[in-house]
Amino acid sequence: MVELALLKILADGKFHSGTDLGNSLGLSRSAIWKQMKELQEYGVEVYSVRGRGYRIPKGLDLLDIDKVLSYSEPVVQQSLTHISLQTFTDSTNLMALRNIQEYKHGALYLTEYQHNGRGRRGRNWLGPLASNLYFSLMWRFSGGAAALEGLSLVVGLSIAQAVIQQGIQGVELKWPNDLLYQNRKLAGILLEMQGDASGDISVVIGVGVNVLMNEKSGQAREITQPWIDLTSIAERPIDRNKLLAAVVSKLIINLGLFAESGFAAFIDDWHNIHAFQDSYVKLLNAKSEIEGICRGVNSQGALLLERNGKIEAYHGGEISVRKL
Repeated sequence: MVELALLKILADGKFHSGTDLGNSLGLSRSAIWKQMKELQEYGVEVYSVRGRGYRIPKGLDLLDIDKVLSYSEPVVQQSLTHISLQTFTDSTNLMALRNIQEYKHGALYLTEYQHNGRGRRGRNWLGPLASNLYFSLMWRFSGGAAALEGLSLVVGLSIAQAVIQQGIQGVELKWPNDLLYQNRKLAGILLEMQGDASGDISVVIGVGVNVLMNEKSGQAREITQPWIDLTSIAERPIDRNKLLAAVVSKLIINLGLFAESGFAAFIDDWHNIHAFQDSYVKLLNAKSEIEGICRGVNSQGALLLERNGKIEAYHGGEISVRKL
């Protein structure tokens, strides 16, 4: 496993000799070489030049809890009771679920790399080391499952609003909770729930945002759908700590409003950046394909399709746009 101390040294983007790195970390030059090979396997671009050493050309923007908190709105520190940052983990959602008995509410789990990142419908969520955002927020709601209608849409909207606040325009939402830019996936969400279906429920809100993808990495090559990252859209470096602070701040603020007013308080904002509003779409689920004109969503977050002159509401599935 690549050592965090090595990542911190290489984060400056400068050349460091194998000898100097070995002396700093108490490792042999061959052990340093092996760690560099591991870095490349984790999707990090590493330059190696004889006589000069190793360099990560774009450097690394490592996550820092103190920086995130300093950039965040006051509500973040007021609301979070636990924050955990790991360099490597299986999945931030699994981190949250393992600690659910101790931290049922207000816990934030961060990582630089997920070995088993999970997306919707059993898919893997892939991405390189120390380049994107991978985090999960544990949040508790009362009122049972019925009170959570539209939650995934609010989460997607919150991320989009935070991204727009960073000066990035053109981000759109795909029902129920993907972020798109020019029909390419920018971010995704996975919600997992534990608790009483008619009482208190703790929800793990898992989020993955593409910030800086290495197109040549194995992770990028394994992604089976069109994707894009924020760095490509903005055409400038993105400060991951500032972005994370903006996303978590907006998310916590919106979760408070959602707990009071439900999805109805967000429906207009959601429609304003809906990618497929009034488009002909195909709704895919496990058993069928349903086609119609997308008329947005209702106050419960259900997808509205116009079919044969009638509006029908659908609560599950995944839409894909049918080209006319």
